[in-house]
Amino acid sequence: MSPGNLRKSIGNALYRQVGRANGRVQQHRSLPVDVLENETSYQVVFDAPGAEPDDVQVRYLEGNVKIRIERFRQFRDGYEMRFPGRGMELDGEAELPNDAVVDPDAGEATLTETGTLRIDIPKDASIETEESEHDADSEPASTPEADEIAVDD
Repeated sequence: MSPGNLRKSIGNALYRQVGRANGRVQQHRSLPVDVLENETSYQVVFDAPGAEPDDVQVRYLEGNVKIRIERFRQFRDGYEMRFPGRGMELDGEAELPNDAVVDPDAGEATLTETGTLRIDIPKDASIETEESEHDADSEPASTPEADEIAVDD
């Protein structure tokens, strides 16, 4: 093996390893998120690059919006993978304010063409009214459940 071929082979191996490490870091780091609020709802916005609606799972549990994206890497004819740097399984989580009372069953998630996942969760005025009528020392009777929100494209 010539020195040029050896250098190229070592360079390719290092390049692949750096790409794999970058992809693993991306898989273990939470996706960037914004939490917005208006009079009637909360909006949680995640970056979801390269995702399709079927790739996204959205759940609401105890004041937290959790997402999981399982992307697929498309193969390109005539190209060889040199740097597999994108994580294929991505997670994100956003905590709503402690005083947030929402109706997760009425939540809607939309994945835009630009790779942004918007989750709109309406505030639940009926629960706020019921809570204000109860004594401050009483415990809520409900148990926490994970509610799944469907993703629209």
